[in-house]
Amino acid sequence: MKLDKIFALGVAMALTAGVSARTIDINLAKPGAPIQPTMYGIFFEDINFAADGGLYAELVKNRSFEFPQDALQGWKAFGRVEVRDDGPFDRNPHYVRLIDPGHAHKWTGLDNEGFFGIGLKEGDTYRFSVWARVPAGGEATLRIEFVDTASMGEEQFFTREHIKVDSREWRQYEVVMKSARTDPKATLRIFLESRGVTVDLEHVSLFPTDTWMGHRNGMRKDLAQALADLHPGIFRFPGGCIVEGTDLDTRYNWKNTVGPVENRPLNENRWEYTFPHRFFPDYFQSYGLGFFEFFQLSEEIGSEPLPILSCGLACQFQNDSPDAHVPVAELDPYIQDALDLIEFANGPTDTRWGALRAEMGHPAPFNLKYLGIGNEQWGPEYPAHLEPFVKAIRAAHPEIKLVGSSGPDSEGKQFDYLWPEMRRLGADLVDEHFYRPYDWFLREGARYDNYDRKGPRVFAGEYACHARGRKLNHFYASLLEAAFMTGLERNADLVHMATYAPLFAHVEGWQWRPDLIWYDNLNSFRTASWHVQQLYSAYKGQNVLKTTMDGASVSGAEGQEGLFASSVIDGDKVYVKVVNTGDAPRTVALNFSGLKKGRTVVPAERVRFTTDRLYEDNALDAPDRIAPVSGPFAAEVRTAAEAARAAGTIPTRAQLRSNDRSVEVTLAPYCFDIYVFDLK
Repeated sequence: MKLDKIFALGVAMALTAGVSARTIDINLAKPGAPIQPTMYGIFFEDINFAADGGLYAELVKNRSFEFPQDALQGWKAFGRVEVRDDGPFDRNPHYVRLIDPGHAHKWTGLDNEGFFGIGLKEGDTYRFSVWARVPAGGEATLRIEFVDTASMGEEQFFTREHIKVDSREWRQYEVVMKSARTDPKATLRIFLESRGVTVDLEHVSLFPTDTWMGHRNGMRKDLAQALADLHPGIFRFPGGCIVEGTDLDTRYNWKNTVGPVENRPLNENRWEYTFPHRFFPDYFQSYGLGFFEFFQLSEEIGSEPLPILSCGLACQFQNDSPDAHVPVAELDPYIQDALDLIEFANGPTDTRWGALRAEMGHPAPFNLKYLGIGNEQWGPEYPAHLEPFVKAIRAAHPEIKLVGSSGPDSEGKQFDYLWPEMRRLGADLVDEHFYRPYDWFLREGARYDNYDRKGPRVFAGEYACHARGRKLNHFYASLLEAAFMTGLERNADLVHMATYAPLFAHVEGWQWRPDLIWYDNLNSFRTASWHVQQLYSAYKGQNVLKTTMDGASVSGAEGQEGLFASSVIDGDKVYVKVVNTGDAPRTVALNFSGLKKGRTVVPAERVRFTTDRLYEDNALDAPDRIAPVSGPFAAEVRTAAEAARAAGTIPTRAQLRSNDRSVEVTLAPYCFDIYVFDLK
């Protein structure tokens, strides 16, 4: 053996001496694949009251009296109230008629319960609006109140305003109301105050005036801000299984979600009947949060929109019969929906759908680049349904990148069948889903290292760590997600998108967990998993750097002591992400090779994400209990020769000539660290 090699072996042995000491090599000589702007993003599905009662800021439940089993579900009527169905909006025909109760000491009116109550904050203002008329002419006064029905005070109401309705024709009336107190469980009350008169009401609405970006038909500000703070590169919507529907009649139809909000028809939510152990028979979609709002929100938070459309297959989990699905020969209307959506997003304003977009307030195109067809479909019926979509969209819009699916599983028969089919059909990306336990995330760090690089790229479209017996948000699950994501980043040439799922959950309305962001009617908190997603996005970088341990990727493999790592370069900065999934601290030497002569690495910042509350998370009353901590990062930077001398060996000629640098760091147990270096 040559002397240089003997000395080099001695240095390596010294650096790795002890149970915890390891070396991670980071090669700066030749940056690898670019990291796509779409790499880390968000996925919205209306599950867990994510839209109505969540992100969509409307506070009134069943505002257009269209709930199918009971037109007054969500309302309590008193006095003389009639429900009629010849209203001014053809797709929402129902309205209520308030009639004089016929006695001076009786009252007619309505209470609305909202979504688990109506959340109001003291000093905040709210816009009450209603479409109304006096059918027989004259004038009617409505008294609008915010009410605490359980109040022990002299009065139940704590805010009161009036509206005068003075037309036989349907008109929209509104009043801004300032809440006199904070109440997460308030009631909206409407009295017919005038006597001897009848008034009709339709589309009763209550919004905070302070919505995200001030939109009248807007988003709840704290929840939209939690999305913006993720700096997502891609925004997938509207699902998920609701794209498919329990049956085709209740699939998510984008054309029903655009145009005037008061004429968007109600839709049955796919999740209403799914979980009888957590059952919400009043779970519907008002479509107030529709495709225009999704596109607009994407633009405002800086993400590329990725709409998913039905391929004509109803949810296969809920339908065994082929009769539940559209025959391939009858797919033309569904294909036309896809083509029309592209026109709605990108078309000139002199086209039908481009004109509607302009009419809704956005003449400029939304610059749609991606479109998904189908969600978690499987079997030969899925490629058969997908193929005519691909042909039609490629012919009309070759610029659009198409996303197909590998089914609901992360491996197995259907997964193995669908990937070759997606290649055959020429999908640009394939959507993979994995809700898996601890051990899956621990062993899948190298999942994408040996994928076929020919053909579609990967969209990790739905993933979350689901612990057996602990199916709720907690730090340890988020740590394993962080570990798994080093493999996404390391394989950025293949993986172009990744989104955690689900996104939102109301603490009183959830049916599925874990979830990224939780809330009640007034407050919200961002989970440990949210922080992991945010850190990857904030320290995304521009290009991957080859990062190895003993020549192999740092993927938690046998002998790597639970360590996962990836590195990226961003101009003159290097971000090194290291995850210690073990229960002991780990001392690691970060060895930077390939530095040009005269250059060095300078420690600049360390972000540490760890806690001793492994099986806990943040909460409404402790929203910042578990959060990353960042600060200046000071560490000794050694040349290769200095590292050899520190290890008690004589530097080799190669080490003396080398411009390599090493920095020793210590990771806490169960820790996700990001080390930031400046290149000088």
